[in-house]
Amino acid sequence: MLSVISYPVLGLSILLALVLSIAWFPVEWLELRPEWLGLMVFYWTFRAPAQFGVLLAWCLGLLLDVLEATPLGVNAMAMALVAFLVLTTHQRLKMFPIPQQCVMVFLLLSINQMLVHFVKQLLGADNTGFGYLWPALTGAFIWPLICVLLDNLNRKLG
Repeated sequence: MLSVISYPVLGLSILLALVLSIAWFPVEWLELRPEWLGLMVFYWTFRAPAQFGVLLAWCLGLLLDVLEATPLGVNAMAMALVAFLVLTTHQRLKMFPIPQQCVMVFLLLSINQMLVHFVKQLLGADNTGFGYLWPALTGAFIWPLICVLLDNLNRKLG
């Protein structure tokens, strides 16, 4: 969708997303922290599908697994799935206004969170309920800000 992407913006946004994914937050806010890497995977797959795809999303998910000390491959599989779903709906997503994009961000990040939660439950995690969907909801709320910010940075530096 962008004619030219800025690779430094891509790299820094991914690095910032990884740092924010493991950054210390107050315990009360920890459940509400957005899925930063999922947002970046969604954004870059949506804006630059030729440069950012399933393989890069899988590698970033694997890096997130290492950073969060989760079972290896859980986030990698989820990020690859998000990238794949964005790529398959890419043509439709381009025509959606921002509110509908927020709904799609929520749905795809929810799929991401559900997959990670399901695998962790299979491996013996004991958290129950639907609290694991809060990161998808907060990610959908900040999607317009991220979209505008990264689009402007790409236009200026790209």
